[in-house]
Amino acid sequence: MGEITDAIERAGQQHFTRRPPVTLKGQIGFLIRRLGSAKAVAAEIGVTADSVNRYRRGARKHARPDVAARIHGAVTSRWQPQVRQRRQRQAATTGGITVETRARFGYTAPIGTSDDNRLRRLTVHLPPAYAQRLFNARDTGADDRELRAIVADGFKDVYFQDGGTRAIGLSDVQLTDIDYLDLDY
Repeated sequence: MGEITDAIERAGQQHFTRRPPVTLKGQIGFLIRRLGSAKAVAAEIGVTADSVNRYRRGARKHARPDVAARIHGAVTSRWQPQVRQRRQRQAATTGGITVETRARFGYTAPIGTSDDNRLRRLTVHLPPAYAQRLFNARDTGADDRELRAIVADGFKDVYFQDGGTRAIGLSDVQLTDIDYLDLDY
């Protein structure tokens, strides 16, 4: 996944109303209920179905660190989908999203202005329309380049042009070299 997709996933996890299972047995039990079989869970986390059944029975109490990380990722990505959907719907209709990033922004501007591609640390609240565009693009399988373009467009409108009150000739804002990017909605 890309930086934007990962940030959306992390932001969704902040709104859990209950903690996901912590024990290996509980996590595997949850995944089996979600995916339907030990074979499907094994394919998801990259182990054999026998190993999954040993985890489920409690015969193995600890997984290798890399397998434990994949199990944790699989559980948290499937935990409380309705809570995530409700928060995303709220962000896309009324709340908007807040993007905090340290990245390189470049843009095309009229002659005589500074269009330096420089590193900036910004925290900007984007209106619900951008949240809707971002979630729709992610749900339809857009790649990270397309998601970056949506975020960059939001920064152009809200931060650089301040809703149309300044930098009117600014066009083609690009978001590159992301050091970190976090979303909150």
